[in-house]
Amino acid sequence: MLLAVVAACTAVQEPVADLQLEETPTISPDYTDVTIPATIAPLRFRLLNDSAEAVAVIASEAGRWVVEAQKGRFLLSEKEWKKVVGQSAGKEVQVTVMVRQKEQWAAYRPFTWHVSTDEIDPYLVYRLVEPGYELWNKMGIYERRLSSYDERALLVNTQFDRNCMNCHSFNQRNPSQLLFHMREKRSGTYFVCDGEVKRISGKFSDRIKSLVYPYWHPSGRYVAFSTNTTRQAFHRGDANRVEVFDRASDVLLYDRERDEVLTDSALASLAAFETFPTFSPDGKTLYFCSADTCSMPAEFQKVKYSLCSIGFDAESRRFLPPVDTLYASSSGGKSVSFPRVSPDGRYLVYTLSSYGNFSIWHKDADLYLLDLQTRESRPLQELNSADVESYHSWSTNSRWMVFSSRRLDGLHTRPYLVHLDEQGRPSKPFLLPQARPDFYDDFRFSYNIPELVNGKVELNRRKVLDASKTENNNINILQQIR
Repeated sequence: MLLAVVAACTAVQEPVADLQLEETPTISPDYTDVTIPATIAPLRFRLLNDSAEAVAVIASEAGRWVVEAQKGRFLLSEKEWKKVVGQSAGKEVQVTVMVRQKEQWAAYRPFTWHVSTDEIDPYLVYRLVEPGYELWNKMGIYERRLSSYDERALLVNTQFDRNCMNCHSFNQRNPSQLLFHMREKRSGTYFVCDGEVKRISGKFSDRIKSLVYPYWHPSGRYVAFSTNTTRQAFHRGDANRVEVFDRASDVLLYDRERDEVLTDSALASLAAFETFPTFSPDGKTLYFCSADTCSMPAEFQKVKYSLCSIGFDAESRRFLPPVDTLYASSSGGKSVSFPRVSPDGRYLVYTLSSYGNFSIWHKDADLYLLDLQTRESRPLQELNSADVESYHSWSTNSRWMVFSSRRLDGLHTRPYLVHLDEQGRPSKPFLLPQARPDFYDDFRFSYNIPELVNGKVELNRRKVLDASKTENNNINILQQIR
């Protein structure tokens, strides 16, 4: 049976190894010994060791597949990948790279792909943006189908006066409920819900000037935002090229049904910077980051954010004190950003860096995991590198996560996928596969805010354009005072 599969899969004959090498091959991207979903696109890679001839023997219980390298690149076909790898859920696939050295074939030590039985959401949505600091020319929000290399532009700023487009956010990974911000011309927050588009814009009050960093309540009725007075600065001779800081920030709640913005003294204090709100999956808890105010920018390195939470009652629209501190910067010595709770409510992953909250340019930024049952935190050492690890999001089943990292060149953020088991233990992360193994070498855009989504996004650009010509400024501001 196995021989029949071999004949069906390839015309390349498997060579006989004359020499067994002790080391594994050096390949790029590094896809050695990773855990992958059965539905991921083929992990195409290239051999960095010089060799005129090379083959990869890919073997599983489903079949055996011999792939001949083309100038050192293994361009695995999608059709054969589905046969040999896609049908191996719950099993392992062994990869043996062989190279021809003079008149004999040498086989590297095999590496393994662990094919998980855990499904991953089928789409990834991200913004592609040049890694500049103040100016940009082209950016857009894109959708990638993970089972193939197909990428589709959802919105591109060339259609909207080359505006800045950012902070796309989905309600529980639902492709039919999302929002995004647009800056400069046609500015505002755009809600795209079940095919309809609504724009809210304008300056809401002297203190609430814009809506930033959104997170949906699972009911879909509310969205938590922060409102930030943000500034940008540049370092001379510092590894962290850019410094982005807030002069003021608060957390607030937008009620979509009533067109009202609600604030609360526990989340909007003049004595603190509050930012990065995140709801728990049941909607009963709001997590956020909070730091004591400092003189900015003079004391920017003294600003360190703690991870906090507060109860929320959706029916009464009230936050329920007391505020609980899950990570105290005063004792931990570092600063928290981007808290994200797993959909099963068990874990919270956050970014930790030396100071501030704009960790995407802080080279010491790493990912940490908090067990919400035991309240114990630990660094995700399997994910972290010597460069920036920052933004991250979960899959629907809490078994996969995507995160952004600058580990490849220190400049561009790239998306990495990782499997986590029920105990929160991560496997080795792997780079989002592309049709060309050397794709990331010359691709000059960063992947910003990667979000896993459980379906294809349906977004009508014409309706977005129409909404950009109108605005809703009839927003009531309600201050809750206890």
